[in-house]
Amino acid sequence: MLDYLIALVGAFLAGGINTLSGNGSAITLTILMEVLGLPADVANATNRIGVVTQSMAGTWAFKRAGRLNLARQRRREMWQIVVISSLGALVGIYLSLVMDNATYRTVFRYLLVLMLIVVLVNPKRWIAAEDVEKRLSLWILIPAFFALGIYGGFIQMGMGIFFLALMVLVAKYEIIQANVVKGIVVVIYTLIAVAIFAWRDLIDWRIGLLMALGQTAGGYLTARYAANDPRAGVWAYRLLVVVIVGAIAKAFWPF
Repeated sequence: MLDYLIALVGAFLAGGINTLSGNGSAITLTILMEVLGLPADVANATNRIGVVTQSMAGTWAFKRAGRLNLARQRRREMWQIVVISSLGALVGIYLSLVMDNATYRTVFRYLLVLMLIVVLVNPKRWIAAEDVEKRLSLWILIPAFFALGIYGGFIQMGMGIFFLALMVLVAKYEIIQANVVKGIVVVIYTLIAVAIFAWRDLIDWRIGLLMALGQTAGGYLTARYAANDPRAGVWAYRLLVVVIVGAIAKAFWPF
């Protein structure tokens, strides 16, 4: 019962972190593998259930608060991002079924360090207003979000951080608006991942649904707060920095 309580509380925190920034899967995957003892491949698959439900809940809360209202140019661009990322995720899901993720975790550690540098340089870029007239070049959009989809399909951990970096720093979205788009993208490609992992019998449904309950509550409540607080972008940025620092500390911890 104590293990399940830890899983539920950890999932709630992860849902909130994922809704505002990303890398909440660092918490849920650690609980699934280190506390509950699931094999890495089963933990990776089981974790996707909560990712789907929390993303749905967060996106719904943002929609009810009117934060899903995008300019016409942005709506078209958003669906391009959805399609390209989902196609990349199919490649990533295939890799997760045939490859060892030890190499990817090594690369991930150093990508986090790079990401922290990017986030800390000129923080005002992260809380700037949305530039609705600017369209992201397809020469950047297609390879960048296809590669991101591969990463997200392979291992969810950290995907939100990289997605927000592209959306805010490159595509010039306001950070809360970027989180709305992130939720839609993650729901679509993770549903595909869940279907494939379920077909391969890699999901522990009992644990997955329990943690999904916590993640959904955390994601929905955080999105409701973020959608109505004018300083939510500032807090999202601060949380992003804290999450990255924590992930780096965990990734390089020698024990």
